[in-house]
Amino acid sequence: MPRWLLPESIADVLPAEARRIEELRRSLLDLYRRYGYELVMPPLVEYLSSLLTGAGSTLEIRTAQLVDQPSGRRLGVRADMTPQVARIDAHLLGRKGPSRLCYAGPVLHARPADPFASRVPYQIGAELYGHAGQEAELEILDLMLSSLRIAGLRRLRVDLCHAGIVPALLQHAPHLDAGAIYRMMVQKDVGSLREAIAGTDPVIAEALLALPTLYGAVNGATSVLDRAAEVLPGIDGIGRALDDLRRLVSSSLWKRLEDVELAVDLADLSGYHYYSGISFAAYSLDTVKASGAIARGGRYDGVGKAFGRARPATGFSLELRSLAELTPAAPASPAIRAPWGDDAELREAIAALRARGEVVLETLPGHEHEAQEFACDRELVRQDGRWIVRSC
Repeated sequence: MPRWLLPESIADVLPAEARRIEELRRSLLDLYRRYGYELVMPPLVEYLSSLLTGAGSTLEIRTAQLVDQPSGRRLGVRADMTPQVARIDAHLLGRKGPSRLCYAGPVLHARPADPFASRVPYQIGAELYGHAGQEAELEILDLMLSSLRIAGLRRLRVDLCHAGIVPALLQHAPHLDAGAIYRMMVQKDVGSLREAIAGTDPVIAEALLALPTLYGAVNGATSVLDRAAEVLPGIDGIGRALDDLRRLVSSSLWKRLEDVELAVDLADLSGYHYYSGISFAAYSLDTVKASGAIARGGRYDGVGKAFGRARPATGFSLELRSLAELTPAAPASPAIRAPWGDDAELREAIAALRARGEVVLETLPGHEHEAQEFACDRELVRQDGRWIVRSC
């Protein structure tokens, strides 16, 4: 095997794509700053015990491990940044009021999330700690959809779910394998679900079987939620969950976002080990390139409990490389071609242009006709004893 081959599901990012990713990253972080979110930079590696504190088994499986030579303790390479940001809010900042934090950086997955996914995704997101009201969900949803618009996506669909419904049902069926039930829900595998719940209380069984069918667009009405209220039992937790969804659906946010389709999917339970309340996923209707969710988020109260402070928390994240693939290809950057030389006046002219923000590409001897990602539409030439810029 050649030494330069990369591991499976890991790839280099070449100049044009790297520029798109970096420009999008800067635009998104600037957006989050305008909303009042402060940037944090957690370390890529932590002690494994800290990195997996409070995390679900899915995250543990996806976390690559190594040994810290100075201490002999096991280290983990982060597979998700949310637990790290929760640690920073709970353990380091210690604020009493709301705390708005954002982040951006690579994570490593020991195994890819799906056969076509990268094992080194670039995660970016925002989280709001310290507010239990639904205003937090609305602000995070607004910010998430604004992020997708900056990427050039206009026609979007948002699916809403609530993490409190299935646990409320499973409390009355403790013999069921909760992890398996969740997987069947996500896959909408009604056949396997029917076999798994055989012998369960008929009321609970019928409710679990109904959840994969409780999906549909809202469009100003709450028909899906009305159906859910009819077919789901009135046990603790379910009524509150449906009320939470009704309040969110009736928000004026959706009237301001006329090109966003709103739907409810009570079986969209991806990331169930995180969420404690409303969760949401965004899908692009502009492109066939994105078959799955391009951004996910929701409420995960208590995520900081393992770090000493169980604070209300709501947030979202997205994978920057995947999002950049959905954006229109940016035109080549305009640039000024300049001759290579050590002439003092030439050096001064080049420095002045770069100080003004211009891209100046010095042509090395013998490489005058080699193409790069820059579109040299102007050139620096000497005319009448001084250096000037003229159109090519």
